[in-house]
Amino acid sequence: MKIAITGGSGFIGARLARALTAAGHSVVPIDTTGETPVDIMDKEALTNAVQGCEAIYHLAAAHRDDIFPRSLYYDINGQGTKNVIDAANAAGITKIIFTSSFAVYGLDSGTPDETTPPAPFNDYGRSKLEAEQHLKLWAKASLERRLTIIRPVVVFGEGNRGNMHTLIDQIARGRFLMIGQGQNKKSIAYVGNVVDFLIYTLGGEANFVLYNYADKPDLSTHDLIDIICRRLKVKPPSLRLPYILGLAGGYVFDGVARVTGKRFPISAVRVQKFCADTTCAADACRAAGFTPQYTLEDGIIRMIDADFSPAVQKKTA
Repeated sequence: MKIAITGGSGFIGARLARALTAAGHSVVPIDTTGETPVDIMDKEALTNAVQGCEAIYHLAAAHRDDIFPRSLYYDINGQGTKNVIDAANAAGITKIIFTSSFAVYGLDSGTPDETTPPAPFNDYGRSKLEAEQHLKLWAKASLERRLTIIRPVVVFGEGNRGNMHTLIDQIARGRFLMIGQGQNKKSIAYVGNVVDFLIYTLGGEANFVLYNYADKPDLSTHDLIDIICRRLKVKPPSLRLPYILGLAGGYVFDGVARVTGKRFPISAVRVQKFCADTTCAADACRAAGFTPQYTLEDGIIRMIDADFSPAVQKKTA
């Protein structure tokens, strides 16, 4: 099968492209980087790129916490998705698999399942929900269309430079300061399992299906830090900063970022996310027959061994 992947050079997309190619598929990576860059905001170039494809994995998104202006979330995640839909229609593609986000549920939303009403708290979550709505209308317009929406929680793994990498790096360098008590639970997902599930859904024949994705069981922040410290062979941090002080510091860094244009590892949103209970039910993907091959601890260890070994640290120093 010939398959297009928007965001095909990204953290998940590049790994998905390699796995699909290894499985015998022909892959068309669509990204702003690479030998033949294509931006999903360029509808004509996007339409030309997906010609001859039978399916689209739509992964491209504006997702960082520190994107300004905020309207870019809606431009890329909302209008960009409409461009993907238009390109699919022009190319006669009837199958789209979209990676949305757990962020559509908002903070402290309990343990939402796929029937829980979305209540996003930030522009990223709201823009991903907008993208979902565009795609649902596309699927509803024809029973021949096949739409799968996957709402993954925070995805980590080798080569990623997101929040998990920042956390491990701060602990490894002895610069980590615990904010809050660490008893809040986190649903997270290892990239190897996420890619396997994305491929698993390629065979789906339902007009529309929605899945949360998280690897279970959930870990508390304290448990997560304990696994990292044990693998790095360092002592767990003994100091804790009250949540209210950590949040205030995050707002200060946000203000400095707006003025200077610099990016910082601390922001108000990141403090909120770090200290919130962010768990979700992920029974539907298991009920569909999918079994992840890695545990969460496996994934954390694989990431640490790949990105934080002495040889790697010496090379990047």
